[in-house]
Amino acid sequence: MKRLLALTCLLLAAAAAPAPAGIFSSRDPLAQYDEWGRLHQSPSTGPTDFERRRYHTRLTYNMQSGRKLMNDPAYVGALQVALRRTGYYCGSIDGVFSPEVIEAITRLQKNHSMRVTGNLSLAVRRALHLP
Repeated sequence: MKRLLALTCLLLAAAAAPAPAGIFSSRDPLAQYDEWGRLHQSPSTGPTDFERRRYHTRLTYNMQSGRKLMNDPAYVGALQVALRRTGYYCGSIDGVFSPEVIEAITRLQKNHSMRVTGNLSLAVRRALHLP
């Protein structure tokens, strides 16, 4: 009888526990959910879905120099997110290549035994897993 009661309590506790986060769940409050609380794509298309691409192939995007990418706000924003994820940057994600970003890059270069320049080099991009 005690075993049956313990098994029942264990099953009830397992049923009351929240489900683990899978590939169809997100912590993003702005993500789009369906009626079951799962992530889904938007049923309608946006204006950026059919916009012309800036780069025809990925190779032309990856071959850009760091100086050219420092002027791209979207790339600098991705750089700031990657630096924040690794713990080197604590500022705001605004897409501006500021002195705080340069300082974060110098700390990353020093910790990864790179030549410390503060510039966005190919080695820094590879260390942060950026294209």
